Amino acid sequence: MADHHRIAIVTGAGTGIGKAATLALLRNGYCVALAGRRREPLEQTAAESGGAARTLIVPTDVSDAGSVQALFAAVGARFGRLDLLFNNAGIFVPGIEIDALSVEQWQAVVDINLTGSFLCAREAFRMMKAQDPRGGRIINNGSISAHAPRPYSTAYTTTKHAITGLTKSIALDGRRYDIACSQIDIGNARTELAAPMAKGVPQANGQIAVEPMMDLEHVASAVLYMAGLPLDTNVQFMTIMATKMPFVGRG
Repeated sequence: MADHHRIAIVTGAGTGIGKAATLALLRNGYCVALAGRRREPLEQTAAESGGAARTLIVPTDVSDAGSVQALFAAVGARFGRLDLLFNNAGIFVPGIEIDALSVEQWQAVVDINLTGSFLCAREAFRMMKAQDPRGGRIINNGSISAHAPRPYSTAYTTTKHAITGLTKSIALDGRRYDIACSQIDIGNARTELAAPMAKGVPQANGQIAVEPMMDLEHVASAVLYMAGLPLDTNVQFMTIMATKMPFVGRG
């Protein structure tokens, strides 16, 4: 199987962007290891895919180094190599000003969004560097928040800005090993996490406004495009967003 299919790991594969990307990869012939905290959503994604024989379900806590190592060991044992990591798992603390943000809330977001991305990228880099043929691709899920904050989003925005540094560092260090690293920055995809946008969310000017949304399938198609490039070509950064969302210019 590994000789005829490219092998991918998707974190946060049970819901939202991770689920959509997983289904797109499976539809296009990839073998995919589905990682996430809860087994049930991962199994549901695999069942919906129509390609369940090419899936590996590995419940994983990306903030735990041992759990991440077990994920990559399972992929190595099943498929023998890794061609793509979509570093997608992330959480968001409900809107709160920095003086009300607890250390525990801050740490939870940092542990999943930043440390989790580092731990997965570290294992992917190690595996891609050693395998034959050598190399692979890491796609980090940044966010519009990697460029500009929303009100009351200190922890989330900080971690997403940090993802940009992680992406650039891996892209630089990966050159000699044929490891490409890129970042997709997504704005207002229609997911459970972004559902409040359709009801009205705080804006920089203090108003509450309903924001335009876009279909998840466009994000999945973008990830699939980035993943499908040869390793001598890289989309370093891609921003895909609802055209009329408040981001460009003054809002």
